[in-house]
Amino acid sequence: MDILLVAGLWLDGSAWDEVASSLRSLGHRPVPLTLPGQGDGRTRATLADQVEAVLAAVDAAQDRPVVVGHSAACSLAWLAADARPEKVAAVVLVGGFPAGDGRPYADFFEVRDGVMPFPGWAPFEGPDSADLDEQTRRAFEDAAIAVPEGVATGVVRLTDERRFEVPVVVVCPEFTPAQAEEWINAGEVPELAKVERLDFVDLDSGHWPMYSKPADLARLLAEVADTA
Repeated sequence: MDILLVAGLWLDGSAWDEVASSLRSLGHRPVPLTLPGQGDGRTRATLADQVEAVLAAVDAAQDRPVVVGHSAACSLAWLAADARPEKVAAVVLVGGFPAGDGRPYADFFEVRDGVMPFPGWAPFEGPDSADLDEQTRRAFEDAAIAVPEGVATGVVRLTDERRFEVPVVVVCPEFTPAQAEEWINAGEVPELAKVERLDFVDLDSGHWPMYSKPADLARLLAEVADTA
């Protein structure tokens, strides 16, 4: 099965290299996506540009794909389910939750000169990054791609309630399934409260399991695809 892989802020498709290798060995077709504004010089790329690229990958899949979103890109995966509910077999959310309609995509950090650069590790100290060694952190920093302002501040627009019929799996790395359920039940993630089939999977890692636990993450994604 095709498994579309969409990484979070400051990352492109290469973040999934090790996960993709493991998925191939498990019999699936990983499709890591590098989106507009990710290293192509398009600093004026918009959220709409990135959504269009994800939908193009959905449309090009050999069958109904699993769409995986990591961190902020959980919203991109969910936007794909909204725009193509009949074509998406399942959505996997890794370390994040989708923004609701009318909410900004990812205006979490300071924008400078039209882009949102990686802010350094200080905001992520603790469970988010505790499992990343210094070499991995340096490699991340060296490869980090500043996010175009038009992406970070773009407004999420959701229009088709059939998205709630698409199965969703929440992979819980730096937080637990119990915490995720508590947040949803408290109304903090209204989109997921309406999903008809919602599952949670624990993954003992930090916020970037594609670096610290790629084989484990690949196994979880393969299980979702096998079920879908």
